[in-house]
Amino acid sequence: MSKENTQTKTLNPTGFSVISREFLKDKVALVSLTLLVLILAFVFIGSLFIDQEKIMGVNIISKNLPPGYEGHLLGTDSYGRDVLGQLIIGARNSILIGFSITIITSVIGVSVGLISGYYGGRIDGILMRIVDFIMILPILLLIIVFVTVIKSYTIYHFILIMSAFYWTAKARLFRTRVLSEASLDYVSASKTLGTSDIVIMLREILPNISSLVIVNLTLNFAGNIGIETSLTYLGFGLPATSPSLGTLIAYARNQDILQNKAWIWLPATVFILVMMLSINYVGQAFQRVADARQRLG
Repeated sequence: MSKENTQTKTLNPTGFSVISREFLKDKVALVSLTLLVLILAFVFIGSLFIDQEKIMGVNIISKNLPPGYEGHLLGTDSYGRDVLGQLIIGARNSILIGFSITIITSVIGVSVGLISGYYGGRIDGILMRIVDFIMILPILLLIIVFVTVIKSYTIYHFILIMSAFYWTAKARLFRTRVLSEASLDYVSASKTLGTSDIVIMLREILPNISSLVIVNLTLNFAGNIGIETSLTYLGFGLPATSPSLGTLIAYARNQDILQNKAWIWLPATVFILVMMLSINYVGQAFQRVADARQRLG
């Protein structure tokens, strides 16, 4: 009996065992996952002990202090504000914004893609025309306009504005995959058995496109952080009272700071590079996990 149980476990491994096996096999992904966990712990635990208003307060006397002076581990910026504190708060804001936009746009994109690809016909045509209309709009320019005209602009406004436009590519991508899945025999068999459309979409089609969803989530999470950072760098991202990674990198536009005061912008640059690479490697590993789970049923 124990031998049969062992064989069953071998043939049908749990999700955790597949994940563990994949990460243990891929050392780069394991190191990336460890780095990502440490980064998130450092940012979110560290932000609990930092007063944002105090960090963003101007102190001209202590401006441009190099690392280690007067208790500032990473020095201060041109306004005398602690770089390490801004890095932690800014990274927290950037990560939360990227994560929120990714989740909202993914929910909308997956939902529209499932409905459009599953039903096809007139429903598919109407939804795709809406997607086409939004995709031809100059999205970055519209975001800049909204950011400029909205009064009392906050992080939540930025998330909603970004989410309103960046779901369309996901919808088109998932719709293409669902179209091919909806034509397969298992979907026809489920319809014949009287299974409801919502059950077929959520319990049968969605798991079969999970690897595509995971990869898209990962890449878009990193991409959304990059977009927020870029817009803040250009001056159209978060309000001045809410620090971001782009806030620190924007100092590099000054030639003197770029050449002689690298401690102000370099930590944020390295932070983004390490985080982006870690997210991508972890996403690739989860894609292989999803593919393995699909093959094993």
